[in-house]
Amino acid sequence: MPFATPFAAVSVDSSTNASAESCTPVLPVLGRDVTVPLVTGGEVTYAALDHAASAPALQRVWDDVAAYAPYYGSVHRGAGYLSQLSTDLFEQSRRAVAEFLGCREDDEVVFTRATTDSLNLLASALPAGTRVFVFETEHHASLLPWRGHDVTYLDAPRSPEQAVATLEEALHAAPAGPKLVCVTGASNVTGEIWPVRELTAAAHRHGARLVLDAAQLAPHRPVDVSELDVDWVAFSGHKLYAPFGAGVLAGRADWLRAAEPYLAGGGASRTVARREDGGVDVEWHTNAARHEAGSPNVIGAYAIASACGALRAAGFERLVAREEELLARLRAGLAEVPEVTVLSLFGDDADRVGVLSFVVEGWNSSHFAAALSAEHGIGVRDGLFCAHPLLRTLLGAESGAAGECGAPDAAAGAVSLNAIRVSFGVGTPDEHVSRFVSAVRELVRNGAKWSYRTEAGRCVPAPAAAE
Repeated sequence: MPFATPFAAVSVDSSTNASAESCTPVLPVLGRDVTVPLVTGGEVTYAALDHAASAPALQRVWDDVAAYAPYYGSVHRGAGYLSQLSTDLFEQSRRAVAEFLGCREDDEVVFTRATTDSLNLLASALPAGTRVFVFETEHHASLLPWRGHDVTYLDAPRSPEQAVATLEEALHAAPAGPKLVCVTGASNVTGEIWPVRELTAAAHRHGARLVLDAAQLAPHRPVDVSELDVDWVAFSGHKLYAPFGAGVLAGRADWLRAAEPYLAGGGASRTVARREDGGVDVEWHTNAARHEAGSPNVIGAYAIASACGALRAAGFERLVAREEELLARLRAGLAEVPEVTVLSLFGDDADRVGVLSFVVEGWNSSHFAAALSAEHGIGVRDGLFCAHPLLRTLLGAESGAAGECGAPDAAAGAVSLNAIRVSFGVGTPDEHVSRFVSAVRELVRNGAKWSYRTEAGRCVPAPAAAE
């Protein structure tokens, strides 16, 4: 940086700086010592096993942001020292993210609010007549933004090979014209990793482009735009251990530069002038600023860049090895409970990140998740995980219980379709996974120790009886 600063410069150093064994957390995160009350009495250290929704902030990210915060200034808006420093940091963060993603030289990196915002931005930039192809297995963030276009929804595949074949068939039958494929890198429901490189090759063979939803993949595996040959990648800071309100859309610049700005306002415009007829003429920027109207979230951008640097420095090889070890322990523990059914599209041998969903025979999933929290201090997710079509495919009408606590998705007397999701990351201690498996076993064997009721659509502990 051209400015002397008391805080860390943005870096994506790829060397490993840790020598700890794989059984220990890779990187420290905030909240690791938080204790929570149990409805049965006492307190316990909170086991945060809902990383797939939002991961805790890395300690390094928090420290970097805290060091910068006193020097915060408005980006691209002032001649003062802090404004110039913040502007430089913001643009350095953009370059750091591009390096982390292995972007091509002419790719654009646009800072957004999250994956959802990124994909809606891209949807607004599609050329007229673009046909979009998306599997029903997508998260709603990558399933819904395309509805104003000609969309082909593809059935859930049951193997990576079937996914490629299904896409090939659909693209082959499509008429000429611009085409876009949207696909997840790793499922937010099953954790299964999709064949991104093969799907991209299939798309390109048929003249289509592909955008990768890397919200669940980027925190667990390296995502290299050049190697995968994807046209765009989108991800969220809050899933990458940087929960400061920013996301990324990175990739080919041509469609973005040709489109009307995603938001109209200051920062997106190069010049604005009144016309004699009373109207306004606008010349828009042609770089990333075109889609970054308003005062940029420099703290969010810097937090993402800091997280990128921390993950690269820790080493993805080490991260993956430990994740696979925890996954093996988790799956082995759940396999010993016959009432538990783990959900999967591609089968037991599929490569996965640290995300796993399951149902428990005889339990409504919301009830089970509430008991895990209230009686064991374990935070998981329950429901349909913003992936309703996929969960309905995986569950059919066989799972769930009628009329039980925590069935807000079902009408009275109907079967409730919901599941439980456990997910972890670089800061998860072994003890949290072991405690989770023990808690599942105890609840299935002995039932809940407390009574629960549905309140505002959630299953919650019922008040203790008055003495």
